[in-house]
Amino acid sequence: MKEEVIVIGSGVGGLAAAIRLAKLGNKVTVYEKNEFIGGKVHTRDFSGYRYDMGPSVFTEPHLIEELIALGLDQKPFEYHALPESFRYFFPDGTSYTLPTGTEETIKVLVEEFDENPQRVRAYLNRLKRNYEVLKPVFIETTLHRFAHLFNKQLIPAILHIPRYGLLTTMNGFSNRFFKHPKSVQLMNRYATYNGSDPYKTPGLLSIIAHLELNEAIYFPKGGMVSITKGLAEAARSLGVVLHSNSPVESIEVTNGRVVGVRVNNTVVPASIVVSNADAHFTYEHLMPTVKRPTKILNQELSSSAVVFYWGINREFSNLGVHNMFFAKDYQAEFKAIFETKTLIDDPSIYVHISSKAEPSDAPPGCENWFVMVNAPVNIGQDWTALVAQLRKHVLNKLSASLGLDIEPFIVTEHVNDPLRLQHTYNGKGGSIYGNSSNSALAAFYRHPNHAPEVKGLYFAGVTVHPGGGIPLAVSGAKIIERMVRDDFPN
Repeated sequence: MKEEVIVIGSGVGGLAAAIRLAKLGNKVTVYEKNEFIGGKVHTRDFSGYRYDMGPSVFTEPHLIEELIALGLDQKPFEYHALPESFRYFFPDGTSYTLPTGTEETIKVLVEEFDENPQRVRAYLNRLKRNYEVLKPVFIETTLHRFAHLFNKQLIPAILHIPRYGLLTTMNGFSNRFFKHPKSVQLMNRYATYNGSDPYKTPGLLSIIAHLELNEAIYFPKGGMVSITKGLAEAARSLGVVLHSNSPVESIEVTNGRVVGVRVNNTVVPASIVVSNADAHFTYEHLMPTVKRPTKILNQELSSSAVVFYWGINREFSNLGVHNMFFAKDYQAEFKAIFETKTLIDDPSIYVHISSKAEPSDAPPGCENWFVMVNAPVNIGQDWTALVAQLRKHVLNKLSASLGLDIEPFIVTEHVNDPLRLQHTYNGKGGSIYGNSSNSALAAFYRHPNHAPEVKGLYFAGVTVHPGGGIPLAVSGAKIIERMVRDDFPN
């Protein structure tokens, strides 16, 4: 197989697709609009404090190992399991550390929240089994080609349907197993991993928690950016050419088939194009004359975020790598994000401190705080005012919870908001995951990994099937590989 392949965007999904298609013997070129390779998984340094600018929770490291080994079989990908998953802080002043692993998780939920151990075990086992049954037919397989979907794992997946929680929400599913509102809130937060509302997203997506609670959260040596650095190195070793500062201007289509892309006002020919760009952006900006899948593109968008990158010139022993400070009224927070498109005064706050695991990420005695609040997509709000107001609320909430005024310890600051996220990553309205999962059938309204109206065009990344997060983006690339094998048999 020798085809000219162009990948638009160098996020995890794009790099994974580039590696797999190059391994088939194709000539692969990647065009990235930004000055850095890696998409959302990239790094920046502010006055000696290093930050992973995007995703920070890492699970299923074997998927990255497998990809890197395709090009660098002698160079291992280094990482280690963290001893805990999250530290949780509640508005009533209580805090709890949740470990990883089924038995350890059960122990904490029973001891701290007086949960029934049999019910907790049943919940964790349900997540594990749901994940195992769904993985081969939903995560690793396209839903849009019958020959792929119809395999020996399909029947068990169909027979298991009553146990998925399709007829209830994530909140409803959590309430079936837990009696303490704090336990329920802990389980509901996993809806945010794909930018959704736990009071609307189906209970099926509770399986997101399985990888953390039953297995582990890992930390890559060198931080999250080591993932994309390793993938880029593996891609180059297979002959992939990576171009940064090279925004694609259009996807060229002739008679329903891709013929190349336009870069720097020049058409570069290709028989295969993989768009790792946001699905909305691909249709609206790169091929506006092609018929759009309007039913898919008209779905509700996922949430965006406001992130403060703070250099803190002291250490906090009561914080870990991953920390969550919960809102008192969790449901009101999601109503604000998805209905009124604003921010509440008491938001949930995620604080990631990679220097807890990688001390060189901050100067001695200091910490690098990645402080994130889920936010609505941009529809024209005054983000300057909203971010300024949010900053005050975040400082007040964190200071109250930690027992001292933290603002004097901030020595460097950088901010991301939906406008900046939209500009940097081309996500519609600054959405992080494309469409949300705020309906029972949302999983079936994600864009497929191929373009039904354009032969030779494929889609990778978190805005298309199978969904958001690094493991799913990597799985999407594997789906593309199989599609290309089918579509280009010679």
